[in-house]
Amino acid sequence: MTTRDITYTAIFTALTIVGAQIAIPIGQVPITFQIFFVLLGGLVLGARLGFLSQALYLLMGAIGLPVFAGLTGGFAYIYGPTGGYLIAFPVAAFLVGWISKKGSSTLLNSIASLAGIAVIYIFGWLRLGLFMNDFKKAFIIGVVPFILIDLIKAGVAVTAANKLKKQ
Repeated sequence: MTTRDITYTAIFTALTIVGAQIAIPIGQVPITFQIFFVLLGGLVLGARLGFLSQALYLLMGAIGLPVFAGLTGGFAYIYGPTGGYLIAFPVAAFLVGWISKKGSSTLLNSIASLAGIAVIYIFGWLRLGLFMNDFKKAFIIGVVPFILIDLIKAGVAVTAANKLKKQ
C-alpha cells in the first residue's frame, strides 16, 4: 500500500464522515450524503481502497467515535434499525469499484453505482425489517423515499468520477 493509497483512503473516510453530518431527517432513516461518497469512493478508488475507506469509517463508528449521522457512534448504533445501511457501505464500495474497473464508460459506472445502491438498500431494508418485524413497512420507510434522491446522487457521483479520472 502506497502513501497515495493511504491518503486517498483517509480522504474518502473523512468525506463519508462529513456526508453523514449533512442530514435531512425524514423519519427513522435520514437523507444523508454518505451514499454519494460510498459510490464516489468505489468509482475513484476502486474495489480494494473503496472497501477499506468504508470499513475504516465503520470501525471508527463502532469504537464510539461520533462519525455517524447526528454525530453518533458506537456498536449499538450499528446494531440499531439503520445499521444494515452502514454495514452495506464497504460491500457497496467494493462492488462499485469492481464493476467500474471493468471499463471506464459512463454506462458502466452508472450500472456500478446502481448495483451499489441496490446492495445498500437490501442490507438496510433487511435490518430495518427485522428490527420493525414488518418488511413491507420497512421497505416503505427505508427504501421508497430515497430512490429518487439516491439516483441523483449516483448521477452526480458518476459525473464527478468521470471528471476526476480524466485528470
